[in-house]
Amino acid sequence: MGKKKALVIDDERIVLESVKKILEGSYDIEVTLSGKQGLEWAVQKDYDVVLTDIRMPEKGGMHVLRDIKRAKPMLPVMMMTGYASVNSAVQAMKLGAADYIEKPFAPDELIKAVDLAIEKSASRPPDEQALVHREGILRVLERAATDADFNKELAHHGADALDEYNLNNAEKLALLTGDIPWIEKSVGSLTEKQKGWIRGL
Repeated sequence: MGKKKALVIDDERIVLESVKKILEGSYDIEVTLSGKQGLEWAVQKDYDVVLTDIRMPEKGGMHVLRDIKRAKPMLPVMMMTGYASVNSAVQAMKLGAADYIEKPFAPDELIKAVDLAIEKSASRPPDEQALVHREGILRVLERAATDADFNKELAHHGADALDEYNLNNAEKLALLTGDIPWIEKSVGSLTEKQKGWIRGL
């Protein structure tokens, strides 16, 4: 049996080189500096795991997580994060990421985390990827369009601010990453106020 394949997405070349050096003994590695390119590869090619930075220009880690999970719900996605965005990485785990690892990481720490992410995802069912809680989505949109405090909570606490609503991870990710077309496909046209709130997150 050949090596497992890993895709690494980060906008810093030094991080890509470091991860590649650490993992290439155990994994076949492909790397890219672009979130957009990484997402295309993740959907088109076969990987056993994807590692993505959270904060990237063009397409950030939460968008990468959202779109990979829609296309390949079983593919584990690990978040790599600097100290300043640990909270975002924890939120990503609540929304379907397999794990997160804080930069800089020790080689054995990274290898162990990647192995475990693959192992864990193989043993649990994939998250539902359809929009099924139409009423819940509409309640969030209505509240967010009129409640400034709720808006702040969503911006700062992400998934935690949606705990009281009956929503799946795909629905929460769509709201938190501003995926208006995906939401409108199931709930119908949103008002300009609702769209404005989503774009502002």
